[in-house]
Amino acid sequence: MTVTKIKKRFVAGAKCPTCGAKDSILLFKENGVETIECVECDYREQQTDEKLAAKSTGAVIGVFKPD
Repeated sequence: MTVTKIKKRFVAGAKCPTCGAKDSILLFKENGVETIECVECDYREQQTDEKLAAKSTGAVIGVFKPD
């Protein structure tokens, strides 16, 4: 039996849209799907690479929304 370890990273300065906790958001890929998750509440959001590509225009590398 092979166990695959998922690398999770905290997103510095990110604020949970549900509970409002700052620096509580983890970012990781699960089965090829980019996922963010709050360690303080049960908030979880997933976005496939296809959805990211559809939103991308090529002019912007990433969007940073500080609160």
